[in-house]
Amino acid sequence: MRVISGKYKSIKLNSLAGMTTRPTTDKVKESIFNMISCDNDNVLDLFSGSGALGIEALSRGAKYVVFIDGSS
Repeated sequence: MRVISGKYKSIKLNSLAGMTTRPTTDKVKESIFNMISCDNDNVLDLFSGSGALGIEALSRGAKYVVFIDGSS
């Protein structure tokens, strides 16, 4: 898993072992961020798990990201 675009492009992200998190694939992340723009926006990453979507938003210019995950 990695950051696919922006300031932190190509940085590898680690995920927790096991089946408690299911990281978003690069293809899905690219599709999501092609549809939305997060330049200088606040972003809420619900069910963040590994945090990949929020980190991707920061890389693409988000001002602030809140990560929320209910897993214990």
